[in-house]
Amino acid sequence: MLKPADFEDYKRNFSPEIQDVLNKARAIIKEAAPGAEEVISYGMPAFKQDGMLVYFAAAKKHLGFYPMPAAITKFEEELAGYVTSKGAIQFPYTKPVPAQLIAKIVKFRIAENQAKAGAKKK
Repeated sequence: MLKPADFEDYKRNFSPEIQDVLNKARAIIKEAAPGAEEVISYGMPAFKQDGMLVYFAAAKKHLGFYPMPAAITKFEEELAGYVTSKGAIQFPYTKPVPAQLIAKIVKFRIAENQAKAGAKKK
């Protein structure tokens, strides 16, 4: 598959049901991070603000959400019902997209990136 040019190009490769999940995830992230820039990175939709915030991607049975390891550690208790690894969370298509949790993670990542950007300026 060729690298998608943008989000619309990316989601075109998936069923309408999965496109719906991708659209929901994108809307949640955009609302939580209104100042973030939408990009395609590593062939996945992603958002950046003071550095990369989060990536997300459709898999066969789940939405992959990639918020960086510190976010997964921070929200470990709330993520207990999901499959996680060091840098990834799997949100299964059989459950509703956890909008509040995704928004909290995105806001945490914004604060984390702002703190790092501020430290670099000193």
